[in-house]
Amino acid sequence: MSQINKLKILNDPIYGFISIPNPLIFDLIQHPYFQRLRRISQMGLSYLVYPGAHHTRFHHALGCMHIMQKAIEVLRFKDVSISKEEENALYVAILLHDIGHGPFSHAMEHSIVENVSHEAISLVFMDKLNTEFDGQLALAIQIFKGDYHRKFMLQLVSSQLDMDRMDYLKRDSFYTGVAEGNINSDRLIQMMNVVNDVLVIEEKAIYSVEKFLMARRLMYWQAYLHKTSLVAELILTKVLKRAKELTQKGILLPCSESLLFFMQNKVELADFENSVLQKFSELDDYDIVSALKMWKNNDDFILSSLSKMIINRDLLKIKLSSDKFPVEEIHLLTERFSKENNISLQDTHYFIFKGKIKNQAYSKEAEPIRILKKDKTIEDVVEASDQLNMKALSKPVTKYYICYPKQLL
Repeated sequence: MSQINKLKILNDPIYGFISIPNPLIFDLIQHPYFQRLRRISQMGLSYLVYPGAHHTRFHHALGCMHIMQKAIEVLRFKDVSISKEEENALYVAILLHDIGHGPFSHAMEHSIVENVSHEAISLVFMDKLNTEFDGQLALAIQIFKGDYHRKFMLQLVSSQLDMDRMDYLKRDSFYTGVAEGNINSDRLIQMMNVVNDVLVIEEKAIYSVEKFLMARRLMYWQAYLHKTSLVAELILTKVLKRAKELTQKGILLPCSESLLFFMQNKVELADFENSVLQKFSELDDYDIVSALKMWKNNDDFILSSLSKMIINRDLLKIKLSSDKFPVEEIHLLTERFSKENNISLQDTHYFIFKGKIKNQAYSKEAEPIRILKKDKTIEDVVEASDQLNMKALSKPVTKYYICYPKQLL
């Protein structure tokens, strides 16, 4: 019987050739849980704004693993000891860090299941895979949870300058065409070091760090929080809320078996045993899109109207402002819409609503990005930088939005 070659090479538009380092990583990539990421879009509904943004979580996870390989190579060259077991655990942790994302990534994070973050679901998947792979993921799980004594390993997987952010900024910038998001990840990785088991960036890369944080800020305003993709994602959550409401009233809506399960049941983290995890692992963007295509012809005015908006990209009007919108404005719009469409005032909240978004490129409360100065002292990047805008980047900027149907203009 012929043996499968598990040391494959993949071609990536960002980095060129990516190599799979060992058979365990190959087997994890081949697992149905991971293959599902091919059907989860990286940027939710952003392709409604940027037509090229059709890349997936699968792309992103492989990219993260590739730059983790580069980071380990650089750190070993600088005499940071990383054992073979630790190296492998870092590959597994970064490869699986997003495996818990539901359909359309962040767009539906708290809609399918009740107040459960994708990180928590990722951990459930990792525990299940650890059982299947006879405990080979134990160290990766320890690192992912922050329980491993070598702090810099968690920082490589999850921090304000981790492999995840480095890949998604570069990748999302490439696929959207938003050039402001492009970063020099090669230089940032080359300038990494570890002091007392903590990740630091050498001082000569401080401008690259500043550029990285500025790119993150701009990508949030221009891509992730772009008002059109924001309103599309808000409509999608409203569609699912309405579908759940109708299902729980006993109205059977056409959709896939796995989607129906999550509409009929209130699922919290404690419920994620084997059968629920299996159902979740069968859910992806395709379930949602096929449901929307069927629901747009439904008799329910709310469900059909909202589903049509996404399928036909004929969305609600959204207005952004630095100030809160007056409550009276909402009242006037809801009363008018209620009369014109013969729906209750309570049901108008599916079409007319307000909220806020926040953008903070760098948080001073979270684990800092540490700069290793020439005199061997270590400083937070905000203090080490001579740029006034670094202090501005660490201040959260809040914007308020209001959404309503275009015919009310």
